Amino acid sequence: MKVLITGAAGFIGSALALRLLERGDEVVGVDNLNDYYDVGLKRARLARTLDHAAFTDVRADLADRAGMEAVFRRHRPEAVVNLAAQPGVRYSLENPASYVDSNLVGFANVLEGCRHQGVRHLVFASSSSVYGANTSMPYSVHDNVDHPYSLYAASKKANELMAHTYSHLYGLPVTGLRFFTVYGPWGRPDMAPIRFARAILAGEPIDVYHHGKHRRDFTYIDDIVEGVVRVLDRVPQPNPQWDSDRPDPASSTAPYRLYNIGNGTPVELMHFIETLEGCLGREARKNLLPMQPGDVPATWADVQDLARDTGYQPDTPVEEGVANFVAWYRDYYGA
Repeated sequence: MKVLITGAAGFIGSALALRLLERGDEVVGVDNLNDYYDVGLKRARLARTLDHAAFTDVRADLADRAGMEAVFRRHRPEAVVNLAAQPGVRYSLENPASYVDSNLVGFANVLEGCRHQGVRHLVFASSSSVYGANTSMPYSVHDNVDHPYSLYAASKKANELMAHTYSHLYGLPVTGLRFFTVYGPWGRPDMAPIRFARAILAGEPIDVYHHGKHRRDFTYIDDIVEGVVRVLDRVPQPNPQWDSDRPDPASSTAPYRLYNIGNGTPVELMHFIETLEGCLGREARKNLLPMQPGDVPATWADVQDLARDTGYQPDTPVEEGVANFVAWYRDYYGA
């Protein structure tokens, strides 16, 4: 089928595009190549897909309404995976306007494109950040998530509500995926693995928030892509058992579903750092700091629904995933 991926030069988007191309799908990759982080890395990711005859490279900004209308009208995708967004919890404290433009205005333009071009299935990226003040572990998609801790989290919760509205009003099948701490080769340089690796090899200290006691549901990129593909191939249906007296946030009388997509096994940040140290052959100088505003002490995904509905089974232990990441890091950066 023809799949439009927004954020096709991004970490997950690039890996997903490759996977779909390898299985014979046609991919339209949309990205604006903004400079939130190293554009060179984005171009290098994109170069992996440009050799495929079934890949179409499109420069467009999600917040450009007319531009996105033209993209949908010209390419008429059968399915859409929306991965483009302004990411980052901490950056949302510094530049909130960029989250409104990309994550709210941009997503509205994607929804409109799907509506008017009769897209059969929209899969969109939400985030584990939506759980905010929730403390019940593991996080369940069936729990209320009305208390976000950052504007980034609030924008992702808003995406879920916007998607449900379009599903309800126009019958658009939509599936939202709450991603949990994705890592691996070709990852974002603003995230911990690359920041830590660079500092450790340079002999510089690393900032370790919450004194290393953070627990994160680190999920390897290949496991994430496998889950996204399985979801893409499963068009959601209305839930006939949905009860308005006891509303389930994860489903609806509309063709709408929400899933957690993670490893289902949280790892303490200090263990992740120790594993990275072992693979790099160097010990980190650690600057232990308190927890940052907008952050949460732990994330842990309940992935039972995704496993039941799609057969999703993440199977990459953190030791293997970190080793693969370090091998890529040394090769790409010549470290």
